[in-house]
Amino acid sequence: MRENLNWAVLGTGVVANEMAASLKKAGKTFYAVGNRTHSKAIDFAEKHGIGKVYDDFHEMFHDENVDIIYITTPHNTHIEFMREALKNGKHLLVEKSITLNSDELDEAIRIADEKQVVLAEAMTIFHMPIYKKLKALIDSGAMGELRMIQMNFGSYKEYDMENRFFNKNLAGGALLDIGVYAISFARWFMSEKPNQVVSQVKYAPTGVDEQAGILMMNEKQEMVTIALTLHSKQPKRGMISCDKGYIELMEYPRGQKAVITYTETGEQEVIEEGRTEDALYYEMLDMEAAVKGNKEVTHLNLTKDVMDIMTEIRREWGLIYPEEEGK
Repeated sequence: MRENLNWAVLGTGVVANEMAASLKKAGKTFYAVGNRTHSKAIDFAEKHGIGKVYDDFHEMFHDENVDIIYITTPHNTHIEFMREALKNGKHLLVEKSITLNSDELDEAIRIADEKQVVLAEAMTIFHMPIYKKLKALIDSGAMGELRMIQMNFGSYKEYDMENRFFNKNLAGGALLDIGVYAISFARWFMSEKPNQVVSQVKYAPTGVDEQAGILMMNEKQEMVTIALTLHSKQPKRGMISCDKGYIELMEYPRGQKAVITYTETGEQEVIEEGRTEDALYYEMLDMEAAVKGNKEVTHLNLTKDVMDIMTEIRREWGLIYPEEEGK
C-alpha cells in the first residue's frame, strides 16, 4: 500500500470542490478527476491543480494508481458506479445518501467484503469531533439515561420541479436529501437500532416527499421525533434529552458547538470541538485511517441501519423511484 494514498473524485459539483480544499489542507494527494462532461473535469483539474483528467470517467475505476474514489454524483447514480469501482478493488467514500435503498447497499457491502476494500458514506455526523465527543459523554453515563432525541431540518426550496430536490427522476425528496442527516444523528446517539418507526408524508406535485414527520423507538425505549421539510425554513437543530440534562446542537449536519443545560440547576455548559468548515477534512482522515486498517471509523453498520429505516419508510409510503420499478 502506498504511504500517500491517491484520491480521485467522480463529479465536479460543490462537494467535489470542498473535497479538493480538504485534501489540500490534509496534505493528501488529489490524483485525478472524472465527469460525464469532459470539459467540466478539465476546468476542475485546472482550478485545483490536478494532473489526471479522464477522457472517459469509467477509466477511473480501472486505473491502478487510484486508491480511493469519492463519488459525489446524484444518489440515484451511485450503485452503478459503486459496482464497477468496488469490483476493481477501489476503496470508496460515497456522498449521502449512499444508495437509494437497502438492496443496493447490501450488494455494495457484499462486493466490498469480497474484494476486501473499504466502503463508507460521507456522513459528517459520523466523523466530526463534536459528535464523537458528545457520544463519548453520553456513553459514559454522565448525563444519565438517554430518553429522547428531537430533530428539525427544514429548507425553503423554490418550487422548481426540474431541480434535484423535487425531481423524481433524480431521486428527489426530503427523506434521502435531508432526512438521512436527521436519522443518522439519531442513530449515532441511540444505543441500538430503532425497532418501531411510524411516519407521515406530504408530497410535492412531482410525487416525491416534500415534508415528513417520523417517530422512532428502540427496545430500550429511547425515542426520536423528526420533522423534515423542503419548502419551509426550520432551524437545523438537534436536541438530546437525558436524565440529568439536555444537549442542543445547531446547524447539526456540520456542527461544532453544543450547549448542555443541566436538569437540577438550569446551568449551561458550552462544548466546542472541531470546525464546521473542516467537515470533509475529518471524513478524509477517517477514510484514510480505515484504508490503513481501522475500518471501525467508517461506521458502515450505522449507515446500514439508517438505510434500512429509510427504505422501510418509503416502502410504507409507496414512494418508488424509476430505478426501483419492477424490482
